[in-house]
This record gives sequence, structure tokens and C-alpha cells, in this order.
Amino acid sequence: MFGRSARRRSAAVATLMCAVLAGCTNTPQPAEPTAPPPAPALPATGLPQVTPQPKEMRRLGDDIAVRGKAEVVVDQLVDQPTRALVEQVLRMAGASDVVVREEGQPPAEDAELRIEIGARGSQAVAQGLGGFDLAAPAKLPPEGYALAGRGGTDPAVVIGASDAAGAYYGVQTLRQLASPGRIAGVGIIDHPDMPLRGSVEGFYGPPWTHQQRMDQLAFYGDVKLNTYIYAPKDDPYHREKWREPYPQAEFAAVRQLIGQAAAHHVKFTFALSPGTSICYSDEADFRALLAKLQAVYDSGVRDFSVPLDDISYTRWNCSGDQAKYGSPSQDAAGRAQAELLNRVQREFVDTHPGVAPLQFVPTEYSDVEDSPYKSQIRSTLDDRVLVMWTGDGVIPRRITVSDAQQAEQVWGRKLFLWDNYPVNDFDGSVGRVLLGPYEKREPGLTEQLTGGVVNPMNLATASEVVELGAADFFWNNEGFDAQRAWRAAADYLAGKRLAGGEPGLVADPATAGALLAFFDLEHMGPLPSGRPWLPQAPELSRRIEQFRAGWQGGDRATAVRELREYAQTIAEAPERIGAGAPAEFVQDVKPWLTATELWGQALVATMDGLQARADGDEGSTFGHFSEAKQLATRAAQIRTEPGKVRPQGPVYVGDGVLDTFIEQAPGMR
Repeated sequence: MFGRSARRRSAAVATLMCAVLAGCTNTPQPAEPTAPPPAPALPATGLPQVTPQPKEMRRLGDDIAVRGKAEVVVDQLVDQPTRALVEQVLRMAGASDVVVREEGQPPAEDAELRIEIGARGSQAVAQGLGGFDLAAPAKLPPEGYALAGRGGTDPAVVIGASDAAGAYYGVQTLRQLASPGRIAGVGIIDHPDMPLRGSVEGFYGPPWTHQQRMDQLAFYGDVKLNTYIYAPKDDPYHREKWREPYPQAEFAAVRQLIGQAAAHHVKFTFALSPGTSICYSDEADFRALLAKLQAVYDSGVRDFSVPLDDISYTRWNCSGDQAKYGSPSQDAAGRAQAELLNRVQREFVDTHPGVAPLQFVPTEYSDVEDSPYKSQIRSTLDDRVLVMWTGDGVIPRRITVSDAQQAEQVWGRKLFLWDNYPVNDFDGSVGRVLLGPYEKREPGLTEQLTGGVVNPMNLATASEVVELGAADFFWNNEGFDAQRAWRAAADYLAGKRLAGGEPGLVADPATAGALLAFFDLEHMGPLPSGRPWLPQAPELSRRIEQFRAGWQGGDRATAVRELREYAQTIAEAPERIGAGAPAEFVQDVKPWLTATELWGQALVATMDGLQARADGDEGSTFGHFSEAKQLATRAAQIRTEPGKVRPQGPVYVGDGVLDTFIEQAPGMR
């Protein structure tokens, strides 16, 4: 079927041609090429880590050796980005040559591995999957795929997909099954829970740069997020100057983003936010809105949003609205907004082929309480419009199935989640970079929501920690493990540098460990008041409590040694991260890394002081504690970088845990 079978078929064809031409019986035959040695035996090594977590994954047999020439057979379902991705994966795994061909074309000579990718319902893929002990359904949900691989004497990998996105996601999974020299021999059946999964660039403060957006779109493809909503509050042509066309240079950049999104199977959702100045009763304003949407539609966009958040409905923007809708009120605002959105749905969405249902951010976008505004939206707004909701608060403590069910009753429809985590543009988040896990979102939510996006930080690459967790949850919330996804984020970042900016096949363990220690010190998730909904530094807290128990229990040498080792890990983490993590991540979190090094050194000095005390050397104890205090003072003076985040302030590292312990340690006897 593969390399050796292809050579046998070539020899048979040569013999048949010789007989047809006659007289060639005694003609010397060319020697058959020497076959390469058989592939090495690669026994099964357990189940690999795949993020997002697949619906089903199990062992089918030995791992598949990757060496020499690999042949990839595709059908018309498989687009060019997917073909390029599979070639990249195979070369990174060890293939010296990769041939990608269409079904029906002559097979590659001497290929040692063949991979079949195509529509799940095609005869070739169905037959290929049928050769494995994998109960793959005949029809998969949208964006779904089935993957089967097995090594041995006849190695094979088959990916059957429901659509082009499913084929792309199947190859993204293949990337995670690959390691140098091998592909895991597993079977997977997989598809997403949530139809819309992604991020909304909806924060205040410095918008992402063009390159950051390009990188984010590539990252979304890696982790199977399919939605990016372009809604930066500080882009004047999105909000303040919404009527004005984008200048040529800016619009060229938007078109490049549209192309990048398509290459990674991401829906580029264009948001236009006219609420600060629109006159709902003015036909010229409505036509200006449609013209702005039309220009982006002509460039390939098929997903649109009209956010009307963070505006006042205690005043109108024109006298015409006063005359048409009456005095400003919640009820009047709801009627005016619903009328506008219904017209956009009817006169733009319905008249433009391929456009997805309109998305809308209401002025009241949080909680589950009814109001005159919500009542108007519920009774008047076209049922097809997707309404966004942030949970039971602007920054929710948690999001539960019950919350979503109550919100559905209030709004009269299932809602599209706008999750304000890890955004850090509010006063309660000053001085914080949010690197905690994606937690306190209840399994079952994906059945209650039409989609989900997270609102990230101004710090694009640093946002990938939470975005990856959200991708895992939105894809398979019943199988979601927040801690597993958090560790996967560290592995992802620790592998990118090895691959020259692309996700690698392996992560550097030392870098991943340093990242996890750093993430722990930035674990805290703040509410608008600044109080935590996620605790700060839980791992460090655990180790400090363990130390206290050992110190008070009498085994002071062990207690000091173990906590000092972790203190050294913290002190050395910034240098390890600087050497092994992506440069973009390092630049995003530079002030926090600088402070972490100083705080880590202060903790090391503190432990040296406690060791001196345990040894009865009180003279040395004072010197170590004094050094720790000086280092802590320096660390506390480090501030965020102007122009990088909003708002500005001193950076926090393990606050309430690390600083408290260093301050209290001199009093321990």
C-alpha cells in the first residue's frame, strides 16, 4: 500500500510492458532498487497530550515512524493552509521529503509513510478508517474529524473530516501527536461543543499592533479557536469616527488580517460601534453604517457585530430621536436599538450571501435582572440576532449554567458569552498581568450558549495563557481540566522558541517549569473592586504552609531546604523565561519578570536568614533579613510601562503571599 507496495506495482507494470512489446524475454532486466531497511519498531508510549482535549482518544497500536519520504493524499476538501500545515508537521517530525498529491494521481515512489486526508464520507477515507478499530461515525458534526494511526510493518494515518475546518483541526491534532521521529498510534473522534469560540479585542487602552493581531490569528488556528471580533475601543474608526471610511493604509492592514484569519480558519468578525454619536432616526446615519459594513464585506468578511455597549441612554444624540422615541429612557433606548439592528439584519445581512447572523452587544450586557431595556430587546429584536452577555457581572466571579438559563429567560434567547477575562483595563486590575487558569466556568455552559469569546489584555502574547484555557473549555467543556490546560499553556509557550516562532513538537521542560512558577505569582483574578475572584499564588501559599508546619514541627532543616529550593526556582525563572519563551511574551511581561527576580532573591535571602536562625547563628540572621528587605523594597518600586497597559501603577508579584511571608519571617522563632 505504501513504499514497498508502490515498488511492487512499478515492477509489475514493467514486466507487463515487456510482454506486450514481445521479444524481450531475454532482455537483461534492470536491478530493482534496493529497498530501505524496515522502519524501526516504535512501541506504544501511552496517550499524548492534546489541547483542546479530544472527545475520544485511545490507543490503536504502535507509534508510527517518521523518516525518509512521506506521501500525503488529499481530496478537494483539504485547502492549501491545511496542506502546508501537514507538510510542516511531517518535516518537523523527521521526514526528509514530503509529497502532497491529489487522489487519483500516481503514487510517490519510495514513500515510507502515507497519510490520507479528506471528507469523512469519501470512499477512500471511509475505507482507510475502516481498516482501524475505530468506531468513527459516518457523519461528523461541523468542524469535526476522525483520526486513526498505527505503526508496524504497514504504517498508516487517516484523517476524515466533516468540512475544511475539520480537516485543518485534524492536522492541528496531528501536530500534537508528533514528536521527533514518530507519530502516536492513536484513534481520535472529535468535534467542538461551541459553534463560535474565540476572542474579542474589546479592551480600552493601547490596541494590539498589526503584527500582534497577525500572530494572534495564527495562535487561534493552533488551538482551534474560530472567531476573532475586531472591536478595539481605542481605534477611532471603530467607535468615534465610525461614519468615516478607513484610510487606505489602515484598510490595507485590515484586509491583511482578513486573509490571515481565513488561512487559519478563523472568522474575522468586524465590529462597528456607533452608539456614542448615532442618530437612530437619521437615514443618513443608517446608510453610513451600511456603507462601512459593505466595504468590509467586499474584502471578504462575512461576520459582523454592532456593539452598543458603554454608552448612555439618559440622553439622545439628536433631536430627531427625541421626537420619534420620546424622552430618553431604558425603554426608549431598547426600542431605538432594536429598530436599528432589525434593519441591519433585514437590509444588509439578509441581502448579502454567506453573511452569518448579526452580533450585538447590548447597553445592559451583564447580570440576570430584568429591566425595561431588556424587555424591549426581548420583545422586539429579531430572533436571529446574537446577543452578547458578560455573565452575572461585568467581571464575573464565576459563570454557571443557572446564570445562563436565567439570562436566557430575561433576554428571550440563548446568549453569546463575552467573558471579561483576562482583560486588565479597569482600576481593580492596575499593576496586574493575568496569567491564571481559565476557571470557575461550569461544565454544561456550552449547551446554554450560542458561542463564547474572551476579552484579552493589551498584552497580546501574555493573553494566550487564558485564551488557550478558554479554547479547551469551549471545545470540550465536559472533559475540561483547568489545571491541565494551564500546564498546556506553559508547554505551548515553552515550545514556540524551539520552532522559530511556530509551535514546536516538544516543550523545553526547564522553560515550562519556570513559566508555571511565574504564572502562579500572577494567578490572581481581580473584580472591579480589586478583590480577588481567583486567589493569588496558590502553589507558593501551599509551600509556605508546608514550611510553617515543618518549622513548627521541629524538622527545620528539611523545611528550609525545600522552600529555599522553590525560592531559587522563582529567582531564576525570569532568566530561564527570557532564554526559552517567545520574545513577544518576554516583552509583554518584562516589568513583572524584573520584579519576580528581585522578589525571588528576597525570598532566598529570607530562607538563608531562617537557616542561620535554625543553626543558632543570630549574627548572620540579621544580615540575611536586611538583604531581603532591601531587595523587596526595590521590587515594590517597579511600575508598569507607559503605553503598554491601561491603567498604570506598581506591578504586583505574589502580593499578599510572598511579601507577607518575607515581612513576617524575621519574627519566626
